[in-house]
Amino acid sequence: MTIRAFWAGASALALLMAAPARADDLRDEVAAAMPALIELYRDLHANPELSFQEFETAAKLAARARALGFEVTEGVGKTGVVAVMKNGEGPVVMLRADMDGLPVVEQTGLPYASTRRAVPASGVETGVMHACGHDTHMAAWIGTAQLMAARRDQWQGTLVMILQPAEEIGEGALAMLEDGLYTRFPKPDYVLAFHDAAQAPAGMIGYSKGFALANVDSVDVVVPGIGGHGAYPHTTKDPVVIAASIVTRLQTLVSRELNPLDPAVVTVGSFQAGSKHNIISDEARLQITVRSYADETRDHLLKGIERIARGEAIAAGMPDDKLPRVTVQVPYTPATYNTPDFTDQVMAGLKTRFDGRVFEVPSVMGGEDFGQFLRADPDNIKSLIFWVGGAPMADWERAQKGEIELPSLHSPFWAPDAPVVIATATEALVAATLELMPKSGG
Repeated sequence: MTIRAFWAGASALALLMAAPARADDLRDEVAAAMPALIELYRDLHANPELSFQEFETAAKLAARARALGFEVTEGVGKTGVVAVMKNGEGPVVMLRADMDGLPVVEQTGLPYASTRRAVPASGVETGVMHACGHDTHMAAWIGTAQLMAARRDQWQGTLVMILQPAEEIGEGALAMLEDGLYTRFPKPDYVLAFHDAAQAPAGMIGYSKGFALANVDSVDVVVPGIGGHGAYPHTTKDPVVIAASIVTRLQTLVSRELNPLDPAVVTVGSFQAGSKHNIISDEARLQITVRSYADETRDHLLKGIERIARGEAIAAGMPDDKLPRVTVQVPYTPATYNTPDFTDQVMAGLKTRFDGRVFEVPSVMGGEDFGQFLRADPDNIKSLIFWVGGAPMADWERAQKGEIELPSLHSPFWAPDAPVVIATATEALVAATLELMPKSGG
């Protein structure tokens, strides 16, 4: 079942969301903070920056954290920010938000829509948009920092709050770790984050135990051929035919080589060859995305792609010096794993606080480099990322009736119900962190 199908089955959702909230000091504090957080959100939305270009974003948020009393270090992992608040003996909790936008031309029509343009690694100038909701993540991060600073008398331990660059290219978490995140700063016992969800109604919380998001690999395959005239194919070795055979055979990696209960995806996203009707080219190129959960599955798929590419070329009679070249791009995005007992612990508290709004949902094949923070020390760290629904309720209800299609994350039309996302995420992060860092004797 997909996350979208799961949420579509929540038939009583509108009634649940319409129910009056119980009286709660934390919820009241979040509500009081919302006008300033929405102002910040709109500023962040209007001024996105691409991966490893988050200079303005990092500076303005670092200044806010510093004003709240955090010890702030900028430039960690190129453009990352680490804000530390030490408050006596106790556990170390790390809260993460990601900062980068996407090379997408915004088409939401919002009055604060982005008109920014920038040049990504491709070298081609493009519009820039927070089409993945990282602006809501950062606003909730500031809201959480503000409330945790105000409640210092209610918790003890060390709070490490990080702003991570370059999540969209899967490199920012690793860059921060390689720049000493766990050696220059207190190493966390617990790591928490959230991500907005485009296919879930605003204010709902979803979580998965164990694998939550997938390994993401990008694979390039160059298929050599022996070119010639299209009228005389017998004098050539056609790389289009060889590459087409590779594409077909790759489908069997998942359907015939893996256990049906072991999720995986192998998708050929690009097939390029030739330049004219009557010329058989001397090369074809494939670009492949590979998704998996278990490392063993990942290894089998990557080795299988190389085996199939070589095998089809050999079957076509290609000589040993003209076999396909398979390149797996590095670094890759590792699977994100939610520590099961830690997930149960946090979600038990959130289910009590957000009555009727917290659900266990299926894992997805999307990628998130948040998984790097657990992989750096899996024996001593517990980790959890959860979803906060962002689809405006009216739009979600219309989508369930088949009247509209909801935009996905990365869509130029994605405009979450930001006040609900930010308020829900801020409250959830603060509540969870307070439970993880109880005051002695309290």
